[in-house]
Amino acid sequence: MEPTSEEYVGWDVDVLYGPWPRHDRDTGLAEVRAHLAASPVAGALALSTRGVLYDDAGGNAETVRDLADCPELRPVGTVDLRDALTAEARLDELGAAGVRFLRLFTVDQGAEPDFPGYRRVVRLAVERGMALLHDGDPRRFGPPLTGCGADVVFLDLHAYLLADFLLLARDEPGFRATTRMLSAPDSIERVVESVGSRHLVFGSRTPFMDLSPQTLKLRYARIPADDRAAIATRNVEELLA
Repeated sequence: MEPTSEEYVGWDVDVLYGPWPRHDRDTGLAEVRAHLAASPVAGALALSTRGVLYDDAGGNAETVRDLADCPELRPVGTVDLRDALTAEARLDELGAAGVRFLRLFTVDQGAEPDFPGYRRVVRLAVERGMALLHDGDPRRFGPPLTGCGADVVFLDLHAYLLADFLLLARDEPGFRATTRMLSAPDSIERVVESVGSRHLVFGSRTPFMDLSPQTLKLRYARIPADDRAAIATRNVEELLA
């Protein structure tokens, strides 16, 4: 089935490349780029998994270096939440490299919302104007992020958790979530009707998940074309500006 213009996505905020122990094989940058090129997704925010698995400084440098010749990809940085004493140096390095997005791996690094290290990293990132790409349950991590003017994209919002996210988003214009796990028949429509399309962005978790169901879900959502375009492209472009 050929993709249509309604499946076009300007930016995917949830793309990784490199080794991942729980996946059946490693997917390198070239393969991920080819996968995206064959899809309706034009651009992505991407990150080398080395930064979360082995070495945040080396992984960030690798991401910036690798993506310098990839015009369709923008680099995402990370820090090791288990060693927040080094976070300030990592964030300064990312800022010097022009990186605007910080991805937090709270699940893989065992961080909780009340941990001092987590709170320090978030404060330093928000002070530097970085947008957070945040894993984990937004019901647990959302409340500590309220009231500080943070731009946060929740990567793991499940349809079952949607009502609580909508309550948070009513008072937080910077709170957004990806469409990836909004699998109920009316999840996307509920967000648009309740708080507006500005609170959603497209995210696929490439290469660990298939892109087609994600683009089709957005294509067939019963929302106006302008809202679809905002979710697929414009909302991320606001963060890139």
